[in-house]
Amino acid sequence: MKSKVLFWAGGIVYALLLAVLYYSAFSYLVAGWDEDYSYAYLIPLVILYLLWEKRKPLVENPSNPSWIGVLPFLLGIFLFWLGELGGEYLTLYFSFWFVLAGILWMHFGTAKIKIMAFPLILILTTFRLPAFLHNKLTVQLQLLASKIGVALIQLAGLSVYREGNVIDMGFTQLQVVEACSGLRYLFPLIVLGLLLAYFFRGAFWKRAVLVISTVPLAIFSNSMRIALTGILAELWSPEAAEGFFHGFSGWFVFMFSLGVLLIEMWILSKIAPRPTVDEEASKPGPIRTSSMTAGKTASGTSLNAGLLCAGVLVLGATLLFARSVDFREQIPPLKDFRRFPTAVGEWKGTRLTMEPEVLAELDLSEYAFIEYFDPEGRSVNLYVAYYESQRKGESIHSPETCLPGSGWLFDEAGSVTLDPPGPAGRPLTVNRAFMQKLDRKQLSYYWFPQRGRNLTNAYQLKWYVFWDALTMQRTDGALVRLITPVYPAESVETADERLSRFTWLVAPLLETYLPGRERE
Repeated sequence: MKSKVLFWAGGIVYALLLAVLYYSAFSYLVAGWDEDYSYAYLIPLVILYLLWEKRKPLVENPSNPSWIGVLPFLLGIFLFWLGELGGEYLTLYFSFWFVLAGILWMHFGTAKIKIMAFPLILILTTFRLPAFLHNKLTVQLQLLASKIGVALIQLAGLSVYREGNVIDMGFTQLQVVEACSGLRYLFPLIVLGLLLAYFFRGAFWKRAVLVISTVPLAIFSNSMRIALTGILAELWSPEAAEGFFHGFSGWFVFMFSLGVLLIEMWILSKIAPRPTVDEEASKPGPIRTSSMTAGKTASGTSLNAGLLCAGVLVLGATLLFARSVDFREQIPPLKDFRRFPTAVGEWKGTRLTMEPEVLAELDLSEYAFIEYFDPEGRSVNLYVAYYESQRKGESIHSPETCLPGSGWLFDEAGSVTLDPPGPAGRPLTVNRAFMQKLDRKQLSYYWFPQRGRNLTNAYQLKWYVFWDALTMQRTDGALVRLITPVYPAESVETADERLSRFTWLVAPLLETYLPGRERE
């Protein structure tokens, strides 16, 4: 009786502490379960079902408290502080996962944690990708789906032309937007593949093949959906293609993919099948263990009092300090970007504005968008986007993920170091991209000024956001992008020289507008 009271009381205390500790993180997570992650609402129900299915071995096998579980538990606490101080939600999600796994391992032991392993793994499928990875994956899938969709339409004998993620069929245009990228099919199909592999009685390599195959299957199915939309628009009407069929085709993709996976399972079962065993012998039964660790109990519903006190004490102390530590970000003062000079040396500029819906999508704090012209009429477009905070979900939109979707092809891209024009000054490393769209050519430099550093890739950006949030309580930063056309009568080298000269004219001005490394 006492053991059951301790079990339920300890479970309730653990649940309350975890709920309060991770409330803000999971509020953000659930709010972000949009169309791409809508399947995540069902995952808790699936996990409960899987645990219910394993209720017999979980109850019948004794709990063998294990101090090994302290290791993932403490790792989770460490990740919690990194996530809170660094302002990164994904770190907090993994913190919760390790803390939960550690608690279960500490109180129930290795044998039972093996029984619960797959439900625990499924929890990971509810975590959202970081914004910069999600955006990059979305754009790449948009382009890939467009390419394969166009190939399938051409295979059907129709004339079609693709420009980025826009499919031009002459009589109408189909735009493969973010919603059609295929992410909302990719993630659910991966989860479906995991569930099918879990119930599939076969060798590990067969299960791995089943799960891995969901990725190309999701991409092809989505491309086929896009192709069918284009073909239906040709044979019937664009309105019919974007009406009932557009909504119904999502179900078609999923059911088609499920059918393919079931056929794949049948084929795999015929390859080197396992020997037939008696059905009763194959049923999961009690797992016997010879472990004689301290605190072994005869019941499957018991908690070790010492481990319970230690776990509750650590979680309680973490919660107390988390509520008392000041996590407020230090926002440095900033000059008004509306006053950024429109005259730079011999260059004269015209200030441009962006549409409200574009600004809402970018979610920036300040920006400068100016088209400069030299005396010969050759132009350089300057775009500076400043973010006063990049904590917990916010992210700078890189040109590498935006421009390809509008039809620009990156024929050449990489980082280059620009030498200063005089003996004074430091070299500047920037990303250089040569872009082409039909007969139009452009050259672009872009980089990320971040608290006194000039970074050139998103992974550097993410790391220093995390590190500076820990050490400086600052995550402000900016994107600087310069674009100049490569005019028909000039070479790429000439455009390179023009863009380099302009960069060294504008770089000193940017340093006066963007906060440096010092705490202001």
